Amino acid sequence: MLIEGVMLLWFIQVVIGVLFVAIDIRTTPESTVMKWGFVIVTAFSGLFGALLYVLSCREPLPGTHEQYVSAKWRQVVGSTMHCVAGDGIGILAAKALTSGAGLPMWAEVLCEYALGFLFGWTVFQALFMKSMFGSYRRSLSKTFIAELLSMNAVMGGMTAVMVPWLSHAMAATEPTSPQLWFVMSIALCAGFIVALPMNWWLVGHGLKHGMMTVRDDARPVPQVAALALAGATLSGHEPHSPALAHHAPTPGHGANGSAEPARDHGAMAPSNGAHHMEPGVSRSRLAVMTLVSFAIFGAGFLIAGVFGNLTMT
Repeated sequence: MLIEGVMLLWFIQVVIGVLFVAIDIRTTPESTVMKWGFVIVTAFSGLFGALLYVLSCREPLPGTHEQYVSAKWRQVVGSTMHCVAGDGIGILAAKALTSGAGLPMWAEVLCEYALGFLFGWTVFQALFMKSMFGSYRRSLSKTFIAELLSMNAVMGGMTAVMVPWLSHAMAATEPTSPQLWFVMSIALCAGFIVALPMNWWLVGHGLKHGMMTVRDDARPVPQVAALALAGATLSGHEPHSPALAHHAPTPGHGANGSAEPARDHGAMAPSNGAHHMEPGVSRSRLAVMTLVSFAIFGAGFLIAGVFGNLTMT
């Protein structure tokens, strides 16, 4: 009865959080994929996701979104949210397909990893970001390693929570059980937290982007925005002019800073140069971080095996 009461409260606050974000984010000058990402993550996490949206993306004053989201930690939250939203859809779809199929838990986890990675990489990353790279094929190539590293961290956190919990709650393994989706939601929240440090590194080295600003017109900068920018300048912070949001990439240069032809992206602006995504890391260091990401996934598997049952069907 206790767990049922906790789940009822959880799902109530999820509905409240999703309704707030879905309605409020329509007026936020953020890209469409990021808007959907915040709604999806809030559907996993409830008011936690809504709080992340308010603190990291919601424009505090008209015309200040560019400056607001330029902080690195907000870029990292956006990057992680983008990853968890895309991967989470694939992971939950795999769980729905494999639950009750008689597969051992370790096989279910690998299926969730595979489908989560494929959906997150091919759709949420490469497809939605192809305008940054000029073609879908190039986008697939450029986003593969970043998605891999982030996905490994997400699955490491998820597996460490999901498998032990489901091992001791057999009723929760049924795909029609509300408890299964409660467990998966908590596990995705754990994956989000574990993936934050990896995304901090990826954003810091130009391998992933975070928040973006998209404005539909070139209205004058509101007075409150001008005051905010002036205050940032006086305090020694580098302001990011809202006017940047009203221009496509520089003619003759692609959105990733290459010499590809420029495309009109509907007034999409980088908040701190994140759109350029120019990698600033050597191959050897990238190889090390790739190993670290697999170690995180392996650690999640180890915890799952110690505290749960990876062979249960």
